Amino acid sequence: MDIFQQLINGLSLGSIYALLALGYTMVYGIIKLINFAHGEIYMMGAFVGYYVTNQFKLSLIPTLLISMTICAILGVLIEFLAYRPLRKSTRIAALITAIGVSFLIQSLMVYFIGADTRPFPQIIENTNYDMKLFTISKIQLIILSTSIFLMFLLQLIVKHTKMGKAMRAVSVDPDAAQLMGINVNHTISFTFAIGSSLAAAGGVLIGLYYNSIDPMMGVAPGLKAFIAAVFGGIGIIPGAALGGFVIGIIETFVSALGFTAYRDAVVYAILIIVLLVKPAGLLGKNVKEKV
Repeated sequence: MDIFQQLINGLSLGSIYALLALGYTMVYGIIKLINFAHGEIYMMGAFVGYYVTNQFKLSLIPTLLISMTICAILGVLIEFLAYRPLRKSTRIAALITAIGVSFLIQSLMVYFIGADTRPFPQIIENTNYDMKLFTISKIQLIILSTSIFLMFLLQLIVKHTKMGKAMRAVSVDPDAAQLMGINVNHTISFTFAIGSSLAAAGGVLIGLYYNSIDPMMGVAPGLKAFIAAVFGGIGIIPGAALGGFVIGIIETFVSALGFTAYRDAVVYAILIIVLLVKPAGLLGKNVKEKV
């Protein structure tokens, strides 16, 4: 097994999980909701990219921007229609609703476009670059560079913009933030828009990477991204990114060792171990809650 080669493969896959995990962690950090429909936003991003490239023959950057914009709007609509009415309800009610929204989107996609796997248009001519220790493809370079750029941009938004400060204030105390003049509804909608756009970018990039998409493609990556968010420390943005990369690397190495059939089981076992040993995640801190 070539360790450096598998590391590059793992980082490429992990960067997609990281983009997805960031959406989970931001939504949880601000309204304490596990948005299980997030994997379906990722799937919708891939299909928007598929139709845009087939119909308009656009290059990668316009395809990404259109897909991210449409999925950002979809994320805001889901929050407005499904989650906002339940904001004062119990967490279990919101969680069940999230699972319901996930199944609804899957079912609608299967009904309207069918369950068949489709080849994703290859808008990038792929070439391999020999770096002595490993070989990296053009698509892997694009995935890594795009993912890192989007994560860096997210960090800038959260740390250095007015809306980012509002997001941090609402995550600490929504009521106090509202008293200080922050529009809590707009802030939460913005959080969903950002998270959904990142998931859409991941969907387009993974379609390009594997050259296939289908209406159920968001289920397994969505769960793994949730595990990545928990592993890194859910509610913590750097933790989600770190968790995504680690999960991607572990999954790749398990496959390289010949245990491909067990790679999902290993990832789920990691979730159980993390919850038993360090429930707050790698970068999280244990916080006592009043009963």
